[in-house]
Amino acid sequence: MTAPALSGVLEAAIYVDDLDATEVFYGGILGLEKIIRVEGRHVFFRCGASVVLAFIAEATEQPPKPGALPVPPHGARGPGHLCFSVPGADLDAMVARLTDNGIGIESDFNWPHGPRSVYVRDPAGNSVEFADPALWEMPE
Repeated sequence: MTAPALSGVLEAAIYVDDLDATEVFYGGILGLEKIIRVEGRHVFFRCGASVVLAFIAEATEQPPKPGALPVPPHGARGPGHLCFSVPGADLDAMVARLTDNGIGIESDFNWPHGPRSVYVRDPAGNSVEFADPALWEMPE
C-alpha cells in the first residue's frame, strides 16, 4: 500500500525561552501575524499556508491536564533551525530589514547551484534562514 500524498508542512515548532522577545522578532521584525499567545507556554504565528509554533520547551513537556486536549508531551533542547522562503529579488530588502533592526547576519552566500541563503539567530539562538525558493528548485 502506498503512503497518502503529503501536501506540505502545516506547522513547524521552535523552542524559545522568552515569549516577549520571540513576539518582537517574529511578529515585529519579520511581520508574521500572531495567531495566539498563551503566557508561559507558547506564541503561534501565521506564515503563508504554514504556522510557526514557538514553545517554551519545559511547558510542552508536561502531560495534558484532565479535560485538556490530548496533545502528547513534546519538546526539544538547544537551538533548532527554521527556513523562510523569500523570493531572491526580495532578499536584499530582508537583509536591510534585519540589519536595520539590529539583527546580525551570521552568513549570506549563494549555494553552488545559484540560490542565496541568509542566516541569522533569533533571540533564543535558533538558526533562522531566509532562502530563495530555488534552493529546492521550487517556483517563487
